[in-house]
Amino acid sequence: MNTHYSGPLIGIMTVRKANGSIAGNGPLFIALQKKLISLDGVSFVFTPEEANTDLITGYTFLPEQNHWVKEKFRYPDLVYNRIPFRNSEQSEQCQQFLALLKEKNIPFFNPCFIDKYELYEVLKNHPLLQTFLPQTILIQGKRDLFNFQKKHKSIYLKPAQSSKGKGIFRLKWTGASKLQLDGIHQHEIYKSLDHFWEKWGQKLLIKNYLAQEEIQSAQYKGNRFDFRILAHANEAGYMVTGVGIRQSQEQDITTHIPSGGRLLPYELLKSQEHDRFIETIVPEIGMALSHRFGYFGEFSIDAGVSTTGHYYIYEVNSKPMSFDEVEIEEMKIEQLCRLFLQLSNYDN
Repeated sequence: MNTHYSGPLIGIMTVRKANGSIAGNGPLFIALQKKLISLDGVSFVFTPEEANTDLITGYTFLPEQNHWVKEKFRYPDLVYNRIPFRNSEQSEQCQQFLALLKEKNIPFFNPCFIDKYELYEVLKNHPLLQTFLPQTILIQGKRDLFNFQKKHKSIYLKPAQSSKGKGIFRLKWTGASKLQLDGIHQHEIYKSLDHFWEKWGQKLLIKNYLAQEEIQSAQYKGNRFDFRILAHANEAGYMVTGVGIRQSQEQDITTHIPSGGRLLPYELLKSQEHDRFIETIVPEIGMALSHRFGYFGEFSIDAGVSTTGHYYIYEVNSKPMSFDEVEIEEMKIEQLCRLFLQLSNYDN
């Protein structure tokens, strides 16, 4: 059993894939381990089924040998939740393990994936954040969708439990009654909302789709852009770790890089107004999430600004994807390790 460290022991929780291999962001786990070792700490990656009452079997990375080793560990000083699949996180085994951490008074973050509609409800009840929300409804029937479509003409359809732009469509009127549906790889025309509902209604209800008004986004050189904001908790609350710009290219449904979006440096579009908006929303979102779901140590925000200069919060992600900006990823490792030390009382 590993005892060669004087700093904190950090457990990184994930799950196994169907083929039995460990799921998750390997480069992130290795970078965290290297940084922690420099702070006299150590981390190990584990899955909830490998925990018994006193010990957890996990995997720790040895930088000198450049490989992973399997060992038994005592319960860690803190658990960092990096389970990448919603259904795994909701499994009974995982929920029982999180309950056990509470019993043992072991801090952990982040508590869960966020359902998009629950997020909307949380932010809608916040006096400041509600001013930055596009109008949104949970689709509960054809009548809901019809009234919302009639009001906004062009709307987005988003599954309540998805990420990385998966399953998002835009639906807009193209005439007196015709509707055009655009996805990342789809383009369909329906002669009426009834015809659209006939094909899509069941899917929208089963997958808990939201309808959200389309915002006419500000553009840079002819294409829309969004802000991607990374935030971390610290002693004083929450701080901005980094900001990137994502711009749509071939399709303008989403600006996500895997869907063909383009990366721009924030410095290119930086302004006092953008800075003020970002610095205002980060601490408020962090506190609102932690109050509603449990302690959030990190999150990312997709936000934007309209052609009229109004700012909008589109999404908040509890398990931020890697940022393509190297300097933001490096700052993320710094902030996470600082937070590990703080929460496990090793920062004195």
